[in-house]
Order: sequence, then structure tokens, then C-alpha cells
Amino acid sequence: MKIEKLKEIISGGENITVEFKESKNKLNKDVYESVCAFLNRYGGHLFLGVKDNGDITGVDKDSVEQLKKNFVTSLNNPQMLNPTFYLNIEDVEVEGNVILYINIPESSQVHRCKGKIFDRNEDGDFNITDNTTLVSKLYMRKQSTYTENKIFPYAEMEELESEVFTKVRKLAANQKANHPWTSMDDLEILKSVGLYLRDPNTGKQGITLGGILIFGKEESIHAALPHHRTDAILRRENLDRYDDRDDIRVNLIRSYERLMQFIAKHLNDKFYLEGDQRVSLRDKIFREAISNLLIHREFSNPFPAKLVIEMNRVYIENSNKPHGNGIIDPENFSPYPKNPTIAKFFKEIGWVDELGSGVRNIYKYNKIYSGADPEFIEGDIFKTIIPFKPLASTHVNMDSSTHVSTHVSTHVNNTNEDEKIKALLEFCQEPRSRSEIQDFLRLKSRKHTLSKFINPLVRGGLLKLTIPDKPRSPKQKYYCENRWKEQRTQGARHLTY
Repeated sequence: MKIEKLKEIISGGENITVEFKESKNKLNKDVYESVCAFLNRYGGHLFLGVKDNGDITGVDKDSVEQLKKNFVTSLNNPQMLNPTFYLNIEDVEVEGNVILYINIPESSQVHRCKGKIFDRNEDGDFNITDNTTLVSKLYMRKQSTYTENKIFPYAEMEELESEVFTKVRKLAANQKANHPWTSMDDLEILKSVGLYLRDPNTGKQGITLGGILIFGKEESIHAALPHHRTDAILRRENLDRYDDRDDIRVNLIRSYERLMQFIAKHLNDKFYLEGDQRVSLRDKIFREAISNLLIHREFSNPFPAKLVIEMNRVYIENSNKPHGNGIIDPENFSPYPKNPTIAKFFKEIGWVDELGSGVRNIYKYNKIYSGADPEFIEGDIFKTIIPFKPLASTHVNMDSSTHVSTHVSTHVNNTNEDEKIKALLEFCQEPRSRSEIQDFLRLKSRKHTLSKFINPLVRGGLLKLTIPDKPRSPKQKYYCENRWKEQRTQGARHLTY
């Protein structure tokens, strides 16, 4: 958030959504009580390094990193905050002093700090643990506000896909070694992330709608939410109907994979050097766009979510509970979670970053990808429009090797490496092992072969795996599909996508 906006919030003083803590060189003991209260109420802004009267004194500059580390570590400790909740803490210099700023969204769950429930009222945090009336109202408000928390007491674990649990364990372990999910059974995973709840009013407990949407088999999703659907459409030639379509009615994990496959099938890729790492711009953009489409929709609304690829843009629509109306400014907006539990789950498996990063990343990477600014329009229907502009550098000789090189190497100025990429794709018209590719490229390092050539080409869809379910199999081979040339010839007029 811009400094001017932060100063404006601070000047307004403490209120139901703003709290100040001095925290000169250590965190106040009641910091986490405020976090808990904000999560349970409407969310809010927490400032460290500001006195109760609004005077900016700052935190000790030598203590900034340790304070940030302690804050994040404690929020991921269920003994401190339960359920745990990831928050981003930002250090900002204001009037010559460093303050720490935390934007806390409203959570869809009831949180406890050290076993106690705190709620926010005016400019204070109140322990309501023993007030059964207030606690009951808090639970009722959360469950009526957030569709993802609806409990299905008769849903059985057998109605969920065991293969998806196996997949998310692997994804979580890739994000953090010894992730706790790796030692949990399926039900324990659901309970640990708030996808299995108990209603304190009725005593009923069970899998939530969020749990069914993430893990459910198709028939169980249809029973819980008959209108659940995501429509992926290609509309370039046949503008009245479509050229290709995927009607997706599966769980959110499978939906994400199918949408990414649809994008990879119909949009060309371009690689880009970020530091010394080559990344796929297409995947960077649509990883965020698709995650936002799946996570931040209002599931109670029967409006079908859509992802439509057209000649000069991709537009995405999903139902929404708006917190405002009109075009969003990526540099100055306050993100609100539509389904915080589902969003947190996606973060655990590495498919999203912190709240609000999706809009900023799409804006950043699409500027590089096509030079065009995307648009994000808030309303009852949330719209994301990702436009494309012609790039002069793509109008080159249309033989397949040159075309592939143009997209893989636009931002790589090493001509010798470009030639290797072109030759490698030709070499892999037949499946080749990693060692065969390494020998062909005359490289000594196995790691270099994988990180600089094989892995980027696989992520970009230029190389395929013969054993896709076991990417690390010693029998793994890589190949460039013969239809690559046909696709590039037929898609010549769409080179900028």
C-alpha cells in the first residue's frame, strides 16, 4: 500500500479496523489478540511502531527482520493462533521512522488466541470466550457469510478422491520439507485446515462445502452444488459458438489442472529471464488468473464461471460478493478474500501467494508478455481481461525451429544457447532420456541440463514426459510432439498469444 494511504489511515486514529502497537524492539504481548480479533470481525490494519495516540515512533531498525520473523512464526503456531493464518508483514519508512504494517483480512472461520476467542469492538479487543451468546452469534455470522463453511453432516470420506489427498501431500511437501500433512490421514488434513467443522449451535459436524469442492468426486460435488461449473472456451474462428471447449465440473484441484492444460493447448509460450532463472510468462500469468477464478468466486451464485480465449484477449468472469465497484488499481487496492479457507489451502500447496499478489503479478508479467495492461473489474460479476498486442519480434521465418526459438529465447541473448534449443527440439522428435539429451548438448553437468534446458521446456509445454505421473522416474524420457510443427504452422496468425 502506498505511504500516503498508510499515513491517511494512521491519521484517522484507532477504530474497529485500525490498531496501533508501539513494539519498539519486541512484539507487544497483545499483538496476537488484535490479529485474532480482526480475523474474527471485519479485518483491519495493524501498525507496529505507532503509539496509541497516533504518534509515529518507529521500531528499532536493527530489530525489523527479527520482529517480522517472530510474527510470522507465531501465527503459524496453533498454540498461539488456531486455526493458523498466514499474513504478510511489510516494513515501511514514514517520516524517517520504520513502521511495520499488517493488512489483516476477515477470516471465514472463528479463531482463538492461546485458546481464547477475541472479537473487535470500536478500538479494542475483547475476550468473549465465556459469553456463549456472543460466541454463538460469531459462528452464525461466519457460516452465513461464507458459503465455503456450509457443513454437510452426512457427507462421507468415501465421497472424496483419495488420489487428490496424495497429490496435495506431495505438493505441500514440495513447499516445505516435513510438512505436517505428510504424516496426517485424510480426515486430519481436513480438520487441520478448517474443511471439517462443528456447528456449535446444532452440534452437527462434517465436511464443509470447501472440503467437497477441493477433494470431492464429481457426483458428490453435483449433489452438494448442482450448478458448479467452469466453462473454458476457445473462440477465434467460430465467433458465434466456439472452436474448442472444456465443460469442467470436477473438484478445484482437477479444475486447476484442466484449465492450465487448456491454456497451454491454445496459447503460445514465451520464456523470460528473471534474474538467472528462465520462467514461463504464460504460466506466471495464468497460474494467478486461474487460481483467482477458482478461489475467489461466490459459490452460492449459479452464474457459471468462464475462461474465454479470443483473437486479441482472454477474459475471465466469475460470480462475486463485491467490496466495491469499477476498475481495480493494482498499485492501490485492499484485497478481500472471498473464500479464505480455500485460498489458504491453495497457498499451502504453492498455487497462490499472499492475498492480493495475483492481481499485481498478472499486471507485472502481462506487461512483459505482450506490452498490454490487463483490467480487473469489481462488481457482482468479477471480470479479468488479459489483452494481447502484436510483437514485431515474432514476425519471423515460419519454419518450426525458428518459431520455437523466437518464443523460447526472446529474452535470452546467447545465440549459441538458442541454437542448442532449436536442435534439442528436433533431436527430441523421438523420446530421449536425460543422459541422451546431456550427451547431445555436450554438457557435463546433470543439474545444468535439467535446470537450464529440460525443466523450462517441460514447463512451457515444448517437451513432454513419457511417464508424466512419475516425473523423476529413472526411466523418464522427453519428447517434442510431432504435431508441434503443425500447430505452429496453423497458428501462425496467432503468434502473439
